[in-house]
Amino acid sequence: MLRMNQVDQIKELQRQGVGPQEIGSRLQLNRKTVARYMARDDYDREIRAKTPAVSRLDPFKAKIEEWLEEDRRMRFKQRHTAKRVHERLGEEFPGLYDCSYPLVQRYLKARKAAKGDAKGALELVWAAGEAQADFGEADVLSEGSLVTIKYLVLSFPASNAAYLQAFRGETAECVAQGLKDIFHHLGGVPLRIVFDNASGVGRRVGEKVSLSELFLRFKCHYGFSVSFCNPASGNEKGNVENKVGYVRRNFLVPMPVIGELSAWNGELLTRCEEDFERPHYKKPGTIGELLMTDRKALAPLPVKPFNAERFEKVHADGYGKFCLDGRHWYATAPDLAGRELVAGIAAHSITVYDSAGSIQCVHKRIYGTERSDSSNYRSSIEALLRKPGAWRNSQVRAAMAAPDRDYLDAVPKEERMRILNALAQATETIEFETVLESLSEAIRLGTLDDYSLKALAFRAAYESLGTGTSPGPDLAAYDQALLATRGDHP
Repeated sequence: MLRMNQVDQIKELQRQGVGPQEIGSRLQLNRKTVARYMARDDYDREIRAKTPAVSRLDPFKAKIEEWLEEDRRMRFKQRHTAKRVHERLGEEFPGLYDCSYPLVQRYLKARKAAKGDAKGALELVWAAGEAQADFGEADVLSEGSLVTIKYLVLSFPASNAAYLQAFRGETAECVAQGLKDIFHHLGGVPLRIVFDNASGVGRRVGEKVSLSELFLRFKCHYGFSVSFCNPASGNEKGNVENKVGYVRRNFLVPMPVIGELSAWNGELLTRCEEDFERPHYKKPGTIGELLMTDRKALAPLPVKPFNAERFEKVHADGYGKFCLDGRHWYATAPDLAGRELVAGIAAHSITVYDSAGSIQCVHKRIYGTERSDSSNYRSSIEALLRKPGAWRNSQVRAAMAAPDRDYLDAVPKEERMRILNALAQATETIEFETVLESLSEAIRLGTLDDYSLKALAFRAAYESLGTGTSPGPDLAAYDQALLATRGDHP
């Protein structure tokens, strides 16, 4: 068959009145071939429908598709291989199935290639069990201060359901923690999650996305796929973008007053599901009813939950402090000064480990661009017990309320050290701020013995100070039984 440029040359010479012999000589072509193309006047291209070949596997393809669809909800190691499909067909269709193993291999390979070719259209046709993720930003009141939070939204376009989790930053630890908590609340893992860009999970340079090591480990642990929108293609994740705005208007207005973010996140999961009672904007039924289809399509959770913590080696300075992110300082203990430690960096906390993996202390994680300095008050009290002369300039004294500070300034050094020792023992299981609250109550009541200090610390942690103890169970029946017994047996 001649190329079209050769055919064009033949037709051009034909229009000039040149005969086939001469054209063949000029173009170095066979005369009969030239004559055939000169006689042809229809060069329109037709698309011929390809008649599908009949395969001996055809009667069993519906069953294979059924098994492979079930595989989408299974973990990777529990999915059908070509060998298992071949064996199972023989088991379930004895006497009918007579196909070869290579035939099954070729079919599954061709099916996989066809699915890959259709991948581009998948962005706009959302199957059950697929999700989109994005961050939003809002202000809240936390501990009396105005705080800017980043909230992660995970939406399911097929049902229009969405969940959110709040953090102080937009890091891989925050993404992993937020997704993990949503996965375990749902009882399953989305098949695929689409992100707008690599913010929080890695780094994007042009078309190339490099995921962070923590997020890669998280992704492999839970077994979901990740894809990213094309640049300037927000329509590819329009569902979650709408949800980011919806969440801000309906959950964060008026400005919430919250305590610890981790506790608030638990409440947010419940509040989100209360919102699913409304009808879907397009499909029949409520969002909650449609979410059931999404949940059925989810992959199972792994046996062991993921520890969403990034580990970084740090060096404690002469005061036992180390720095993260170039600006945030965290205290350990004076006896760890100059040692190599490991910081476990999570979404809400910083855990300090020694070389043997033992936990030394836990700090609340600090975000932002301003320099910060977090104290380890338990270690500070212990150090103060060893060097009581440092009381006036200690961080422990600075953290106390003025009346409590004045009281401890006035008592003898031995009495002060005894009180601080009782407080140090309480901080082994209770937050330092709570222990200080119990100290204020002990000073007010004038009960500063060791037993009372510890008892008030536990009261402050598990009840409310100043309200009295709870009455507890009614023991009147036991009193009557004991009195009756005593009367019978003097």
